[in-house]
Amino acid sequence: MASEPLPIALDAMGGDHAPLEIVAGAVLAVRELGLPVVLVGQPRVLYEALSAHDATAEIPIVRAEEMLSMDEGALASLRRPRSSIAVACHLLRRGDAAAVVSAGSTAGVVATGKLRLRAQHGVLRPAIAVALPTLPHPTILVDAGANADVKPEMLVQFAHLGAAYVEASLDVKNPRVGLLTIGTEPEKGNKLAKRAHELLESSPGLDFAGNIEGHDLLTGKVDVIVTDGFTGNIALKTMEGSVRYAFGQLRETVAESRVAKFGGLLQRPRLRELYRRLDPEAHGGAVLLGLNGTVVIAHGSSRARGIASACELAARLATGKIVTKVGERVGTIPRSHRLW
Repeated sequence: MASEPLPIALDAMGGDHAPLEIVAGAVLAVRELGLPVVLVGQPRVLYEALSAHDATAEIPIVRAEEMLSMDEGALASLRRPRSSIAVACHLLRRGDAAAVVSAGSTAGVVATGKLRLRAQHGVLRPAIAVALPTLPHPTILVDAGANADVKPEMLVQFAHLGAAYVEASLDVKNPRVGLLTIGTEPEKGNKLAKRAHELLESSPGLDFAGNIEGHDLLTGKVDVIVTDGFTGNIALKTMEGSVRYAFGQLRETVAESRVAKFGGLLQRPRLRELYRRLDPEAHGGAVLLGLNGTVVIAHGSSRARGIASACELAARLATGKIVTKVGERVGTIPRSHRLW
């Protein structure tokens, strides 16, 4: 008899719209996507939220009286050992969950994940991977904010982490890797980029396509884009802000005249599809790669649909054995490219 799949441990207290939107997302994940989910947080509040969806019998609750607020940083993980994200990580480490999903403070989730789950053997720094909305499939950006200061050898690891993500989530074999810097020539960039380029070029098991620039983020030239967390986070937020600005301007333009409104009405299905593809929530959020467990960080402002997408991504990565694939890839990095 086949065993029941392990549930996704969902931090119900993390996020700008927690816990109501988190609970609503859990209900969508269970009813529409068929995913098992367990909510972690304050039982009374969560039971009331589940009752509003008539879902108290469908989704179990695990008690966690503490929570990390959205403005708390990494040290909060030490001050609140029984927070909802800490308990969720404990469920994962104990083998009672397949993955963890949280829309809470990124710094808090990263710190708690490192503390509770530990980095995989050989992983220097876990990194945040984010899917960019390129075609024909998303491009993975690593690191998107976990490590502001890095060494060139760490960027080699990030490349392998991203490649493992692409293989596990997108089923792309031998993914192409690009290094984000200020020019396509090998000698362009600072000392970090130049040395990283040399190491990536000679790293076995990587299809290194060379340098790429900021205007290539959404072109789909490569499958994995590697950079430090400082640069990656700025690039990601700049891109998200640009998309919001462009759609805001489009709405204003369409509302300017009757002719424009009529044209917008005709294009509404295509515009909605474009917005859905560019919406960060549609891709499920970021993945904290390099830990002994699958952790997905949903956008802090995620609504129910975004939380459900994050649960779907977490389940797909867990099924694709992302942790095992990361371990295998890190083990292939030559000693000359390591810091450990």
